[in-house]
Amino acid sequence: MTLATWSVSGPESRCYRRGVDRIRVLYSFPHRLGTGRICYTAWEQVRGLAAAGADVLVGAASVERELPAGVEARPTLARGRARVPFRVVGQHRALALHDRIVARRLPGLVGQIDLVHTWPLGALETLRCAKRLGIPTVLERPNAHTRFAYEVVRAECERIGVPLPPDHEHAYNEGVLRKEEAEYELADALLCPSEFVVRTFVDQGVPREKLVRHIYGYDETTFYPAEERVERPFTALFVGVAAVRKGLHFALEAWLRSPASRDGRFLIAGEVLPAYAERLDRQLAHPGVQVLGHRTDVPELMRESDVLVLPSIEEGFGLVCTEAMGSGCVPLVSDACTEICRDEENALVHAVGDVATLEEQFTRLRRDPALLAELRAGGLRTAPQVTWTEAGVVLLEAYRAVVQADARFAEAAAAAR
Repeated sequence: MTLATWSVSGPESRCYRRGVDRIRVLYSFPHRLGTGRICYTAWEQVRGLAAAGADVLVGAASVERELPAGVEARPTLARGRARVPFRVVGQHRALALHDRIVARRLPGLVGQIDLVHTWPLGALETLRCAKRLGIPTVLERPNAHTRFAYEVVRAECERIGVPLPPDHEHAYNEGVLRKEEAEYELADALLCPSEFVVRTFVDQGVPREKLVRHIYGYDETTFYPAEERVERPFTALFVGVAAVRKGLHFALEAWLRSPASRDGRFLIAGEVLPAYAERLDRQLAHPGVQVLGHRTDVPELMRESDVLVLPSIEEGFGLVCTEAMGSGCVPLVSDACTEICRDEENALVHAVGDVATLEEQFTRLRRDPALLAELRAGGLRTAPQVTWTEAGVVLLEAYRAVVQADARFAEAAAAAR
């Protein structure tokens, strides 16, 4: 089966085929739909798909936020207010139980769905069953290839002397890797939200035609620019759980080497993991650096900041990048984040680990308000193309590409018999 690799540099580059019959999808999500992190991403995907015109049946472990009208939910690990306790059962057992339940339900949905959308570590039995039944499948890839992620995070942790906790999501786990690679193999297509993710899979030997592009987005009703800029010191903002893979150490080194640190502010909105905080103790103690901890007012912080810095060494799609653009905050990001951040157009981009370039970027924007305003305007022009509603349209077109490719493959196989 041959699938398209999608480009999202702008609406004019999307090779959509509209007018195809309405797509009916079983959206299998093995976590609590609508809570934080990927659970929020999945909820926004369902909302965007419904808005784009898909018929969506949600098979999530549980549903924790209201779904759009017309979207049916059949939870796998919840009944009423009762929930299977993941911490008691164990994360991996709960994901496997969800997978078995969805696979058991799948034969009863033959003829009622066109495609199954699955998520990592909760998909193996579902993918096997769908293959037997002849139902096309896609597997979400919210991050880079797991083998690549393990390797680069481990190497950087060793380089800077920060141990990874054994239960950390990026600590090497052979069982997890083996299961995920089996899922990669079984799925008809892997949904990749950035070209960086695509590259990591191609480098691991996955055929490029199996990698289908889509995007994530941002909520424009929450992230929007301030009506006018308030006078303030030049302000850089880092958002998220500060772990080695997010590259906060690169950002702090570049910031403290730049003249911007003399009278500017560097805000960290998120928890800093203990061993990492100990390694960064001197930089975090600088009077211009403020560790704010977990915050619920990130949209306001973005509106009050000049730049959003995200020097990740490994990323799937930096949601904070699009949120920053929508808020009028300029992304300063590594090339592992998302190609939606285009250097000198709506962001400044540096190669992973290139502290010297990031230092120079801090300095340029501190000294050149006109450049800062130009990039801010570029981000605001880009933002309407990357809302969650637009992401739903792109995802639905990715589904259509998979379904059509599956139909062509079936026709060719029948003709050859």
